[in-house]
Amino acid sequence: MLSAEAKSSIDRIWNVFWSNGMTNPLTVVEQITFLIFMKLLDDNQIMQERNANLLGTKLKDPVFKKGICVVQEDPRIEAPYADLRWQNFRHKEPEDMFRTVRDLVFPFVKSLGSGRDSAFSRYMSDAQFEISKPKILDVAVSEIEAMHLTGKDMMGDIYEELLDRIKSSGENGQFRSPGHIIAMMVELVEPNLDDRIIDPAMGTAGFLAASARYLTKHYAKELRNTKRQEHFKTTMFTGFDIDMKMLRIGAMNMMLHGVEAPDIRHNNSIEPDSAKRADYTLCLANPPFSGNMTEIEIAPDLLAIANTKKTELLFVSLFTKLLKIGGRCASIVPQGVLFGSSNAHVGVRKELVEKQKLVAVISMPSGVFKPYSGVATAILVFTKTDHGGTDNVWFYNMEADGFSLDDKREVVKENDIPDVIKKFKARDPKKQKDRKAKCFFVSKKEIVANNYDLSFNKYREVEYVAEKFPLTAELMGEIDSLTKDFAAGLKELKGML
Repeated sequence: MLSAEAKSSIDRIWNVFWSNGMTNPLTVVEQITFLIFMKLLDDNQIMQERNANLLGTKLKDPVFKKGICVVQEDPRIEAPYADLRWQNFRHKEPEDMFRTVRDLVFPFVKSLGSGRDSAFSRYMSDAQFEISKPKILDVAVSEIEAMHLTGKDMMGDIYEELLDRIKSSGENGQFRSPGHIIAMMVELVEPNLDDRIIDPAMGTAGFLAASARYLTKHYAKELRNTKRQEHFKTTMFTGFDIDMKMLRIGAMNMMLHGVEAPDIRHNNSIEPDSAKRADYTLCLANPPFSGNMTEIEIAPDLLAIANTKKTELLFVSLFTKLLKIGGRCASIVPQGVLFGSSNAHVGVRKELVEKQKLVAVISMPSGVFKPYSGVATAILVFTKTDHGGTDNVWFYNMEADGFSLDDKREVVKENDIPDVIKKFKARDPKKQKDRKAKCFFVSKKEIVANNYDLSFNKYREVEYVAEKFPLTAELMGEIDSLTKDFAAGLKELKGML
């Protein structure tokens, strides 16, 4: 999450955009993202230059080279690469900075990746610089400089911060997964360098970016291998979305995480022929919760699992089709998926329990998505087998995530996430049997007997403690004594008057 100072900076940027006529929140977040991308390109190169100086090596393929840059959109425009760097243009006077960013830096950023069919080049090709006045740019650049956001998933964080201004966000199901929940899910499924990772409802590419960070941290040595590095930069990551602005933001997010050419596409994932089946080894997602599709838009193989228009059920069905045999999935779902009684709800759960290997169900508190939504959610973890394999399913009741569960979402000490990760990785059906605990195993047989209900409370054992109350005679005696005391007090008060 963004710091309080960063949130204040976003507020000031928002206010100057709004007061100058830019009132579309997605346009605002897109323009802010462009500027942050410009800053991070420079920040990343500064860090690389420092490392190269320490090691006495030469910087390999820098974004900002030495000499003159010819802007590809208009070869008549030339400028020293140094002028395009954030650290230099941010000190210019507002008018001069505005011309530099509009006429040089933005066209240069758009040209990155040109000459090859990459997600970045595809979705930046029609991007527009829509900041219309020098004073708007001056405020935005000053506030972004003050944020100190390096090393974070700032694309998603800023989108999350602005999303509460989009009043339709809670209605159309488009609210971003909090970064700490994404990080937890990535830790649970442990991506590796052989994976092909997909998020078919990617938004700002938060899951893909978090997976890239995990791999960079845990496989730094292996990623020096040319073949591994090529897979990481090109074929490892796939993401779909139906919003072009999100695709642009996602492409920039991935590029900043070292993924130069991910397979990011404009796709409605549950339509026929939208994606290859059985092509991925890992799926991480937070699909739309409350949407409805018309039948003509839905792939027939998804309707075979759940004959429904509900997007949350269709996406769970989709995950089973996207994965290769042995592929893993962790997805956020509304808790209604766990216990809904319709044929479609039961059908989806039966698919996971009977035909795949359902591994875990992690219930989360309803405040996780506040202030955008109070919906209670859960995480489903399963492995695709297409021939079953579910034996004992691990259930965890997460009661706290490190933030208050109200609209303020302030940092608190209560946090079950470390415990979730620790106990998931050490899970053992022979040891985790206590139904009064936060986590325990439930057998497939018991789940089937309960119509495939996957809600935690269905299986938890509530311990009732007998409460002892005084005898009626004792209570009447106490009442009689209090009545006498009251009468005596009243008599004494009258005497004083």
